[in-house]
This record gives sequence, structure tokens and C-alpha cells, in this order.
Amino acid sequence: MMGNNRKQHVLMVLTALVAIAATTLPEAALAGTGGGAFDPVWTMLTDWSQGALGRIIAGALILVGIVAGIARQSLMAFAVGIGAGIGLYNAPTVINSIFTATLPVL
Repeated sequence: MMGNNRKQHVLMVLTALVAIAATTLPEAALAGTGGGAFDPVWTMLTDWSQGALGRIIAGALILVGIVAGIARQSLMAFAVGIGAGIGLYNAPTVINSIFTATLPVL
């Protein structure tokens, strides 16, 4: 019985030490502020999805949606095709908005 209480006490002390270390070392939490090694890849993917290739894929998705809608006698497949085309075109903008929304370092 005494060993169990000691284990719980040690666990609580270690948890407190980790919490203190996490709050006193805020610079360790700053990540992703540099490194432009993948910028050309991101630019290429953005150009593809919002350029001619993206429009071709979006058109193909809409055509597949139309065919699937006719086959299933439902407009839902057509709506999914339209949604996929819109999502493909707007995905880079949404991703940029999410990852560039930063708070200032105090």
C-alpha cells in the first residue's frame, strides 16, 4: 500500500516538473517560422490546382458527377462533382490562410 502512494507522488512530481519546464521554455515551441526549401513545390502545386490542370480536373469531376447523377437519377452526384471542383481550386488559399495565421511573439 505504501509503495502505491509513493508511485503516485513521484508521478505527480514528474508531471509538475514537465508542466513547469513547458511553461518556462516558450522558445522551444516556436516552430515552422523558416525553411523555404519546399516553397517551389508548394508554388508548383498551387499553379497546377489553380491553373489549366486544375480547371481540367475540375471539369472532369463535374462531368463524372453529371454521368453519375444520370446513372443514379440523383442530383447529389452532380453536387459532389461541383463541390470537388470548387474545393480543388480553393484548397491552396484555405491552406495558406490556416498556416499563415500567426500570432506575434511577445
